[in-house]
Amino acid sequence: MSRRAVAVVRDLFFVARIRETGRLVETDVVFAREPDEIALALAAAPADLVIVDLTTPGADYEAVFSALERAPRGPVLGYTTHVLARQTQPWHRRCDRVVTKEMLTRDLAAILREGITGHPAATEVRP
Repeated sequence: MSRRAVAVVRDLFFVARIRETGRLVETDVVFAREPDEIALALAAAPADLVIVDLTTPGADYEAVFSALERAPRGPVLGYTTHVLARQTQPWHRRCDRVVTKEMLTRDLAAILREGITGHPAATEVRP
C-alpha cells in the first residue's frame, strides 16, 4: 500500500465503504473508534490523511481532536450532513476540510488516493 489513512468512524456502513475503497485504491486504512486508539494508530505509522465522522452520537470530539493534535499526521477531513452542519460546526475549525456524507461517498476513492489538498470535490460545508 502506498498511502495510509486513519478513520475515526463507528458507522458500520462507512467503515465498510472506507475499508473497501481503501483496498481498491491501495490505501491502508486503520480504524480508530476511541481517542486512545487514535494515538496508537498514529504512533504505529504516520497517516497521510485522517477521516473523522462528525455525526457520531455521544462521541467525545474534544478528546478525539486533542489526540489528533498531539500526533504527527496528515490533514484531517471531517464529514457531516447538511442537517447537522450547524450542530457540528464547533469541530469544523479543527479539521482541514469538512464535507457532507454524500460528497465523501461520491469522491472517496479520489480523496483516499490523492488526499484533500486542492481536491475540487472536497469543498467546505457551510451551515
